[in-house]
Amino acid sequence: MNQTPENIWNDFHKELKNFILKKVKDENITNDILQDVFIKIIDNSDKIEKAKNIQNYIYAIARNTTNDHFRRAAKKTDFENEFLTFNEEESLSLNSTIANCCIRPFVKQLPDKYQEALTKTEFENVSQKELAAHLNISYSGAKSRVQRGKEKLKELILTCCNFPSDTYGNIQPVESKNCNCD
Repeated sequence: MNQTPENIWNDFHKELKNFILKKVKDENITNDILQDVFIKIIDNSDKIEKAKNIQNYIYAIARNTTNDHFRRAAKKTDFENEFLTFNEEESLSLNSTIANCCIRPFVKQLPDKYQEALTKTEFENVSQKELAAHLNISYSGAKSRVQRGKEKLKELILTCCNFPSDTYGNIQPVESKNCNCD
């Protein structure tokens, strides 16, 4: 029986696609895997012609190619998780470094009352209630001072670094650094 890759495609591609789709549950990935399967069928056409049961041989190729896809996806996820996940200590260290090198210089430019409010609440982990007691002002006054300080800090950063924002004031992502602070 002469089973060319074209004949195999005509006879089996719909069945193979459904077989793969049941396993991966994504149409685009299924099409990619199906393409890989038929590349392997073309590459191994001489072996397929010698196979006793062509259907079993082709389904074995499809099963192995699908399994290869899952192995590659698992390795990619492990790799990404290994390098993109920070433990709590690393996150705190990174946040502290960013705050000290990037944010503190701006905080130092604020008027004293806002500078003190932000330094205590954001860098020294003093609660706003404790800040109110320390400054001998009301709790709502301390909250307002911290909030106004954050707004003024945001204005300083946006003025210096020229980040684009939408109509609601949300900072938009940028591909290149627009900062003129250096």
